[in-house]
Amino acid sequence: MGKPTGFLEYTRVSPSKTAATERVQHYNEFVKPFEPQELNKQAARCMNCGVPFCHSGCPLGNIIPEFNDAVYRESWQEAYEILSSTNNFPEFTGRICPAPCESSCVLGINQPPVSIEEIEKHIIEIAFDKGYVKPRIPVLRTGKKIAVIGSGPAGLAAAAQLNQAGHHVMVFERDEKPGGLLRYGIPDFKLEKNIIDRRISLMEEEGIVFKCNANVGVNVSINDLIRENNAIVLAGGSTIPRDLPIPGRELNGVHYAMHFLKQQNKLVAGSDPLAKINIESNVLDHLLSAKDKHVVVIGGGDTGSDCVGTSNRQGAISITQFELMPKPPESRSTIMPWPTYPMVLKTTTSHEEGCERQWAVATKEFIGDENGNLKALKTVELEWKSEDGRPSKFTERVGSEKIIPCELVLLAMGFVAPQKDGMLDTLDIELDDRGNVMATEKAFKTNIGKIFACGDMRRGQSLVVWAISEGRECARKVDEFLMGVSYLESKDSSLLV
Repeated sequence: MGKPTGFLEYTRVSPSKTAATERVQHYNEFVKPFEPQELNKQAARCMNCGVPFCHSGCPLGNIIPEFNDAVYRESWQEAYEILSSTNNFPEFTGRICPAPCESSCVLGINQPPVSIEEIEKHIIEIAFDKGYVKPRIPVLRTGKKIAVIGSGPAGLAAAAQLNQAGHHVMVFERDEKPGGLLRYGIPDFKLEKNIIDRRISLMEEEGIVFKCNANVGVNVSINDLIRENNAIVLAGGSTIPRDLPIPGRELNGVHYAMHFLKQQNKLVAGSDPLAKINIESNVLDHLLSAKDKHVVVIGGGDTGSDCVGTSNRQGAISITQFELMPKPPESRSTIMPWPTYPMVLKTTTSHEEGCERQWAVATKEFIGDENGNLKALKTVELEWKSEDGRPSKFTERVGSEKIIPCELVLLAMGFVAPQKDGMLDTLDIELDDRGNVMATEKAFKTNIGKIFACGDMRRGQSLVVWAISEGRECARKVDEFLMGVSYLESKDSSLLV
């Protein structure tokens, strides 16, 4: 390594941010880049471990010590080439990944881990600035045609890899622009959409064709795609949100988080948030707004946090976030030893902007007024019993029921399965016991001939970094299916031919 004693000399430093009071006035990204000297120090903290557990902690198998060393030496093209060899979209993961690699960092045993995610983002942005990121146009084409259905991170990764193998790739997206969850689920203050547009333009230069407003199973025939293509990749994501079927669920003011977030993202993009794309039955006929309202977000994950940040920007009077589980510890406990991913307390930048957080709370009823509008909800506190140190069962605490005033509830409790109406029902494809498309992790192949599946549609709701990994690995299996052998990279070096 460039500085073997770096981890002894420097501590972890986070990049500076625009003040909360200022950043809630806009939807732009607000995390500032490191100064060159600080970036050099953060890269110098990498220990060059004998066994770099960060490799296995990263679903993509990123070669982290090597790109950290290149950053320390300011060898930017080398750093970019190392990073892009395993990750198609470091500009996405560098912004929105929860960084499981950092949880596996050996330095993290007794010190703050290396700032891997921030270093990754700096590498790709410097590479774009210096002109190192260029379209990689295949020299030869195989003549094979592949349809990728879904343009989220899994579909984009599969398309990028299959195009590099020389196949003709067409990506079908039911919405008006590509990106899937990246474009319509992640707020702009975390991922500005020009970052997505920049990558899509590059992929188009490489020969990938994007067909938007193309809802396969609705206005595009899946049977036609099967006839016209040598392989199909299903990457439509897990899009059916988990509901909360309690009294008052039908009241005006109780909505899914993704409806709320998607509308705001469309407003920021200057498009119509109420436009019904390809007979989408789940598009609302009215605009949601947190302005001058008491907002309750039910769900303590990243989607819930995004609702908090968006509600703050829209001018909510108050924001309360509920989590069914008890408050997690602030540091690792005996049940979450290194290098496993720890379920510890996470305070996001959205929480810093203003939010009351409540744990071990269940919602019992939505309460409405005489006009059918939400005006309050009834909650109850939970008492959790632990088994082997893990919360396992709960009971309601007697006498703890409360009535909380609110005019907008956002359900951010995750997603249960991919949408069945349309394409999947037409295919009569085999599903697993959770309702996801059945396809093994080793083959990514469904029960139907030349149809493959990857990402959340196959594994269920997961991380963006896992979606990219799934898309890459699925592409390799499709390439093998078509050509008999594949020379695409794999995170498992034993699969390389």
